[in-house]
Amino acid sequence: MTFDYPQKVIFKYCDPAGIVFYPRYFEMINDATEAFFDQALGCPWEVLHEAANIPTVDIHAQFTAVSRHGDDLTISLAVTKLGRTSLSLAFRATCGDETRFTANSTLVRIDKSGRPEPWPDDLRTALSEYIGELS
Repeated sequence: MTFDYPQKVIFKYCDPAGIVFYPRYFEMINDATEAFFDQALGCPWEVLHEAANIPTVDIHAQFTAVSRHGDDLTISLAVTKLGRTSLSLAFRATCGDETRFTANSTLVRIDKSGRPEPWPDDLRTALSEYIGELS
């Protein structure tokens, strides 16, 4: 199962030529991740961060086509690996039938002292429903 997040390309994401400035895609990835935890898993980011922190420890992206101001993107997300304390995610952003970027990231759940901490059982169960590949 995948999670789909609609993302309109608004002015703040664009350079003077009206195309997305590539670091803004990382903001979109983070927005999709936050929405995934909130909407799909029922665990809003702000609630999750009361008990633990979830930093991104690795991220890779490939930009395959330009996105322009006004484009309506869909950012699809899937869990590719669920470890004891880590979580690997795959992303694909499309506009219509065209892929604009793909990305992979790894997050780690850490306690307030900065040490890795296991995912709670209920969250692990919810995350496992999204394990798979992006089609």
